[in-house]
Amino acid sequence: MTFIAKKSITRLWMAVLLTGLVLISASSLSFAATPKPGDSLGGGIVFYVDGTGQHGLIVSKTDMAGRTSGKEEGVMNWYDANTAANAFVEGYGDWVLPNKEQLHQLYLNKSAVGGIVDTYYWSSSESDGNNAWAEYFLNGNQVAGNKSNGSCVRAVRAF
Repeated sequence: MTFIAKKSITRLWMAVLLTGLVLISASSLSFAATPKPGDSLGGGIVFYVDGTGQHGLIVSKTDMAGRTSGKEEGVMNWYDANTAANAFVEGYGDWVLPNKEQLHQLYLNKSAVGGIVDTYYWSSSESDGNNAWAEYFLNGNQVAGNKSNGSCVRAVRAF
């Protein structure tokens, strides 16, 4: 009878040990899966993560290609910027032009993203019928510019 009791205790300790290892492994996996600014995810690069660590924003890896007539490559008016951001796919169909607040978060994390130039980028936020907000990525100043002006474009999506 003592032999059976020792076998049962040994099995119990093995079960406890294995359960503990599984729990440790599971918590490590969830910790490792929490994205952070600069990580590649969902067709772009993470630039913002909310307090839960489960949701945030991703930006396209490069500026949008294309141009508005009469402007250099990569420089678009506000209307073309919206069209380019909405047409961007990179494996996902929910890309948009960032709003004013999202664009500022991108400015704050531009070093983690990389490849962002010190110029103006459009936001989707309008200040009135003729003007929309853009941000100057040299110093973070936001300005209301005429929608026919040219600025660079980065598309964003939520995760």
